[in-house]
Amino acid sequence: MSPFGPLEALRAKPIPNQDSARSARQGFRSLPIDADEALAREPLVRIAAEGIAGENYYYSTRNPPYWGRIEGSIPELYLRRSVALKLARVNHRLSAAGLELYVFDAWRPRAVQVYFHDVWMPRELARRRPELSGEALTREVERYWAAPTRDAASPAPHATGAAVDLTLRWRNGEALWMGSIFDDATEIAHRDHFERASDAGLCFSDEEARANRRLLHWVMTDGGFVGHPEEWWHFSWGDQLWSALTGNGSAFYCLIEPSEKNG
Repeated sequence: MSPFGPLEALRAKPIPNQDSARSARQGFRSLPIDADEALAREPLVRIAAEGIAGENYYYSTRNPPYWGRIEGSIPELYLRRSVALKLARVNHRLSAAGLELYVFDAWRPRAVQVYFHDVWMPRELARRRPELSGEALTREVERYWAAPTRDAASPAPHATGAAVDLTLRWRNGEALWMGSIFDDATEIAHRDHFERASDAGLCFSDEEARANRRLLHWVMTDGGFVGHPEEWWHFSWGDQLWSALTGNGSAFYCLIEPSEKNG
């Protein structure tokens, strides 16, 4: 009998082709945010208070490919209250199979966003793809790292507390194999990467990664979240990306900072 129990069927359900999501993502930060919506004033909460496991990847020193704490990072993991509660409901569903969510990153300080957008990713691309420059370089950077801003009408997703990076693991145990490390900013991280390969071209490891990505995608999608098409780990609810991918007329969440009340 499968250890995944009632969730086994999701491991066999293909992730849809993500090309439409890639198209919808273009210009998503120009979509309106409804500042009059009650959710817009919702606070950040620590996800641990909702029973959600995780460790801030950028504060850790065990964080390939960086292998060091990122300046400006914080140990805490915060999300908007409604987003954290939705994750808790996903966790409840996963518990039937002995699984749980494990969070790498949630609300993100601006300093971390600036470092990766302005320094780390351009430097890495210069090493890997020296032919890129100008607008082409910027486009490639922003496939994975949103431009930081203080513009309330166009926030980076993680700055809203509505975006979260996560994976699946056995409860208090090992993470499921997803086919790449977190933050692998190459095509292997694309949500549908393993769906595009023929079964004959997949090794056992690839087949396992495909099944596990499917499971993560569907439990999160069923929970109301949308996924970044280029990153298997990134999901959000209530931000501009969610608005773009669901067709909702506006987003709920804008820029926010933690306060003492969040502690």
